Amino acid sequence: MTRKIIRDGQTAEEIAAALRAEIIAGKLPPDTVLFQEELAERFQTSRMPIRESLKILEREGLVLLPANRSAVVAPLDVESFVEINEMRAVAEPLALRHALPELTNRQIAQAEAIQDEAEQSDIARFAALNRAFHMTLLEPCARPRLLSHIASLNDLSQRYFHTVAVELEYSARSHDEHRSLIAACVARDSVAACMILQEHIEAASQLMEDALRAKRAATLRPRTGDTARFAR
Repeated sequence: MTRKIIRDGQTAEEIAAALRAEIIAGKLPPDTVLFQEELAERFQTSRMPIRESLKILEREGLVLLPANRSAVVAPLDVESFVEINEMRAVAEPLALRHALPELTNRQIAQAEAIQDEAEQSDIARFAALNRAFHMTLLEPCARPRLLSHIASLNDLSQRYFHTVAVELEYSARSHDEHRSLIAACVARDSVAACMILQEHIEAASQLMEDALRAKRAATLRPRTGDTARFAR
């Protein structure tokens, strides 16, 4: 687990932020063991801020802290993914409904510029740009707890995206739905915008859920040789 040391004396929050980014991007895959000694050496700090940073990530659902064992990156779980996106489908339209009356033309233009970039980018940058697009439209809701909740859900969802998105042909549909959402925001049509956003989240989630379930079924399916052996 070799990583560049950023600087001396980092706080637990800074260490958690660095590890969070690597977990979300898939640089620290599910089930990776996080040894405190290695992390302390990497971040040039004592074990105390390392332990605190791992507790932060545990609360966010990104790390598991088994008793008397080293921390591990949380595994990907289909049922957790479904729950995360059920919550997003409720929270994001709620934020958008409150954001629309305060949403300026400049902020809509900013979201549109992010969307322009997303349509020219490869799949490696799609998740980050998708998140930025959503948060730009939601930010004017002026509800910091709700926005923090949504940001956390987006972080959790992105882990799954990096695992299965490369296999999905979803980007064109996503781009179309984002353009429809922008048009509804320009028209200040709250009902249409919230419905488009909810259906957008639900459609993407269903597609990725199906892909995750197919992956799980493939890993559980016995190989031909194993089947033959047990049939004897």
